[in-house]
Amino acid sequence: MKNNFCIIMAGGVGSRFWPFSRNERPKQFLDFFGTGRSLLQLTFDRLHHLVPTENILIVSNVLYKDLILEQLPEIKADQVLLEPNRRNTAPCIAYAVNRIKSMTDKANIIVAPSDHLILKEADFLETLKVGLDFVEKNNSLLTLGIKPSRPETGYGYIQIDEGETNLRRVKTFTEKPNSELAQVFFETGEFFWNSGIFLWNLQTIDKAFDELLPEVANKFSVGKEFFNTEKEQEFIDQMYPSCPNISIDYGIMEKAANVHVLCSDFGWTDLGTWGSLYEMSPKDENRNVTLKCKTAFYESKNNIVALPSEKLAVIQDLEGYIVAESDNILLICKLEDEQRIRQFVNDMNVKFDGKFN
Repeated sequence: MKNNFCIIMAGGVGSRFWPFSRNERPKQFLDFFGTGRSLLQLTFDRLHHLVPTENILIVSNVLYKDLILEQLPEIKADQVLLEPNRRNTAPCIAYAVNRIKSMTDKANIIVAPSDHLILKEADFLETLKVGLDFVEKNNSLLTLGIKPSRPETGYGYIQIDEGETNLRRVKTFTEKPNSELAQVFFETGEFFWNSGIFLWNLQTIDKAFDELLPEVANKFSVGKEFFNTEKEQEFIDQMYPSCPNISIDYGIMEKAANVHVLCSDFGWTDLGTWGSLYEMSPKDENRNVTLKCKTAFYESKNNIVALPSEKLAVIQDLEGYIVAESDNILLICKLEDEQRIRQFVNDMNVKFDGKFN
């Protein structure tokens, strides 16, 4: 267990969850379900069963340092790796890999987003144990694939190779498909959702960056003597803005030849949108979802309502809507049009000079 490390990515804004998710407190820091734990805290709670607390690194934007340390008092300040600006997941992971490399020459690494919901925690931990054992013994990049429960258009897909076990070679990665293609993927049984949770050993991911993303690897290697020293942040602040804005999926996983998928089913949901939150939430007899607040529905169905806990919403003759209030913003939006929320945020930023982001 001492060789197990974890990189938790916690730097996103989560604009598709506006107005709950705001610049000063994005969705990973929110308690959506009234459990008393934010999504980030729940992620930490799960992973520290397999990874020593001192081996957990949180990569996030410099804006959220105090918030992270407030929510995770178990970790030290130097375990929070601060990005001066957002450059997608490849530079984020490269930063953490270089920090780990300065600490040890042998590590098995889990990479996990901070905004996922895992309903079957015991199954999740057993899956991770299998994955950690595999990457310790094999020079392979491993991703966790989730057995799809519906033809979802909001997730990426992984096509698996033939085989008898849950560990398969990856044939192809496909970004979010249209509804017709998603239906085909769902029916074939050859495609799994791409969870965005990865496992690999230190040498394998380091080599993958060198070979497939040298433009990222070289920027970090220039300052290798600074990692895990007092000069690390100064080096990152100067270098990081010049990193290309590229995802680990596009930069490495889709190009590498040594990629495997561990086919899994542990109640996974990527809480990326109001729609994904609606899908996994308990519903009344008319398929309405209520979060935190109190509601009275009349002739209404297929809605999700999220208001402050002390408020009551009385809703009549509404079907398929998001009704969400947070602080000084009320959003009423068709659930099927939730992809427009980013556009709404951008429009409001322009119209009101960033007051409501």
